[in-house]
Amino acid sequence: MTSSSIEEILRQSQPGDPNCKICGGLGYVRRDLPITDPDFGKMQICVCRQKNVELAARERLFRLSNLEAFDRMTFDTFKPQGRMGLADQHIRSLEYALNQSASFAKTLSGWLFLAGGYGCGKTHLAAAIANYVVSLGVPTLFLTVPDLLDWLRFSYDSPDANFEERFEEIRNIRLLVLDDLGTQNTTAWAQEKLYQIINYRYVNKLPLVVTTNQNMDEIDGRIRSRLLDADMVTTVRIYAPDYRTALQDSSEPQVSSLPLLSDRTFGNFSLREYERHDPESQRSLENAFHAAQQFAENPRGWLVLMGDYGCGKTHLAAAIGNYRKALGEEPIFVVVPDLLDHLRAAFSPSSTVSYDRRFEEVKNAQLLILDDLGTQSASPWAREKLYQLFNYRYMARLPTVITTSSKMEDLDPRIRSRMLDSRLCDIYAILLPAYRTSPVEKPRRAARRTTTH
Repeated sequence: MTSSSIEEILRQSQPGDPNCKICGGLGYVRRDLPITDPDFGKMQICVCRQKNVELAARERLFRLSNLEAFDRMTFDTFKPQGRMGLADQHIRSLEYALNQSASFAKTLSGWLFLAGGYGCGKTHLAAAIANYVVSLGVPTLFLTVPDLLDWLRFSYDSPDANFEERFEEIRNIRLLVLDDLGTQNTTAWAQEKLYQIINYRYVNKLPLVVTTNQNMDEIDGRIRSRLLDADMVTTVRIYAPDYRTALQDSSEPQVSSLPLLSDRTFGNFSLREYERHDPESQRSLENAFHAAQQFAENPRGWLVLMGDYGCGKTHLAAAIGNYRKALGEEPIFVVVPDLLDHLRAAFSPSSTVSYDRRFEEVKNAQLLILDDLGTQSASPWAREKLYQLFNYRYMARLPTVITTSSKMEDLDPRIRSRMLDSRLCDIYAILLPAYRTSPVEKPRRAARRTTTH
């Protein structure tokens, strides 16, 4: 807190303890300092008034934060399962967001980034964090980003406020909660001030909570780079729909075709030991199998499986999806041409789901498995949609599995450049040809035919 803030609080507050032997009831003292000292002549809070001054400062911040309007938004009133009809994956994402928010409120370590659509519960959780922390006496400022910028603009012309003082207070407050990042007026001034605040807190490792309904690639690049720091930021994406609107019709066609491949597991994947292949080709299949297992255990980055049709790519990709589904997740498995058909169908007036909603569902999937990349129509629209999808998941570092029978040089160069980033992507080429019937199975099938006839 600056000295001018202290003096303002002192002027507006009650005097100190009349029995205090230090200040004689004034509530403040002037320290005996050399005239060259920067604090010479300035008022210092007496110990008898320290608690009252701190309380007055917290109450001022509470009023500025308008937390009275959010006083019912607490962790206790946040009900992940309170709405009938929510899908399991929606409930799980809400429960995860609640647990992460409660944990952050107790530790105030690093940053918490809450992302999701309108009405999914982001602001409730952000306000719950602020209310919890304020109850512990921690100086906290809770503001929507537009309000924050208006607050700074007002301080230029206000006789009761100083811009520099207010700016410093925001940058240095113990906990800053910024709600609705992306809804502000994107003037150069606004972008610069917002960046300065966020960068200051990033450099000084001060706790920050940010909520947004924007896609990561829509956020200012300088701010985005800081939000993508996994060592500093815990990112939580909430997949629940807007609680203010009716739930989506359960008859809506689903993008993922994983239920059709529910029998594809690691347990029934054949390593084709019964076939005679050169050692290098055999190792390529074994390496891809072990890489898929490891990815299924810990989905991070991208996994690309390349090879001819029928070599086992799709089986391994589906096995990853089924493994994660058994752990309670909802991965999306979709053949790339089918995905583009789903997106085109969303433009139809009879569609029960909007194009934007369908595209967001795929872009933000916890785990996205794209089968048969390269077999889609190469229209400009298709190429652009796929690039947008790949680029978003690349920037956000979202777990993605890709299978393709195309050569790398035949893929869209923009997509290829991202797949070739070894920091994010592991590529495994399966060198074996399509599966053949095993020597053991051939006589069995022949015997069945003989018996039938």
